[in-house]
Amino acid sequence: MPTDTPAATELGAGVLKRPTRLADGRELIYYDDPATTLGPDRAVDARDLDPRPATATMRQDILTGDWVSVAAARQNRAFLPPAELDPLAPQSATNPSEIPSLYDVAVFENKSPSFGPALAAAVGDAPEAADPPRGIADLEHLGLGRTRTSVGRCEVVCFSPERTGSFGTQTVTRARTVIEAWADRTAALSALPGIEQVFPFENRGEAIGVTLHHPHGQIYAYPYVTPRTTRLLDSIDRTAPDLFQRILEFEQAGPRVLLRGEHWTAFVPFAARWPLEIHLLPHRHVPDFAALSAEERDELAPLYLRLLRGVDALYDSPTPYIAAWHQAPVNVGRNTVRLNLQLTSPRRAADKLKFLAGSEAAMGAWIGDVPPEAAADRLRAAIEGVSL
Repeated sequence: MPTDTPAATELGAGVLKRPTRLADGRELIYYDDPATTLGPDRAVDARDLDPRPATATMRQDILTGDWVSVAAARQNRAFLPPAELDPLAPQSATNPSEIPSLYDVAVFENKSPSFGPALAAAVGDAPEAADPPRGIADLEHLGLGRTRTSVGRCEVVCFSPERTGSFGTQTVTRARTVIEAWADRTAALSALPGIEQVFPFENRGEAIGVTLHHPHGQIYAYPYVTPRTTRLLDSIDRTAPDLFQRILEFEQAGPRVLLRGEHWTAFVPFAARWPLEIHLLPHRHVPDFAALSAEERDELAPLYLRLLRGVDALYDSPTPYIAAWHQAPVNVGRNTVRLNLQLTSPRRAADKLKFLAGSEAAMGAWIGDVPPEAAADRLRAAIEGVSL
């Protein structure tokens, strides 16, 4: 198999970044652990791939103003393939996967994206965006039958070449490499034209809708500020610019704190919606991963692993969850919206899940099944038994 030697850039903590491209022009970036055992050469992707799909189209819901991306190409994405055909494992003679070489951490453009596959100005073989948004004011305008091309970017973040696991099963060193990748991709995606918000997240477990068992997450780069963040910005306007600092101090003085370090505090929020819900806040204001200091990144790696392993220690089987890293929008709220993790799970007992039925799904009116203080007590006990 032919090889190439992608140019290496050293990031924080000794992580090496090696960008290259897949056979259809999609970007692939290797992030090598410090003291990695991998050499500098990477196999060239020699697959004969179909052309990249046309960029999806967004439709506006005039009742809410929300934009809904209609991405039909996602119907063709892999669905729980056998281990020998894992599309996120390194390529082999019998598995023409998405990543040509053995890797530590790898990030690549999604083959079946909800947004993209790229902006018109991007390099590579991506199709042109036929009718892109014309700025925030254009997207905020309400009208019947309004559509725009779903410009943006969707990336897959592979935490490990192993075929099973999650972020929580990684080593502290590997977790630190992923954090460096999140910071690097946040900065790069935020700089793309037309991007308004960048969202790293991990879906874990079939109960959440995961279609691959391989340990991985995703990053979405949206052409708008998401509805959840729009509501947050309104809450900040109605209360105070330092709302997140007030929340942090309120929770630190209360009974729901799970972990507290020099730079981060994890807690069950006062008005938790889900049976399992954990928020994690940095102690100083930072808008996104790219703004974190080296010390904050260093502490986050083991602290986050302890949280995730504590969640898994609650029951005899792994817990499904969504780990959502909320970041400030690219162009608004930079001085008020603080980077924060919101981890949620529908698991309300060993063999029971919370389903969103009439009140929650239809009206957005939530009913909590577990008192947040009780959830915090159970989580603290589970975390105390965790080792790294």
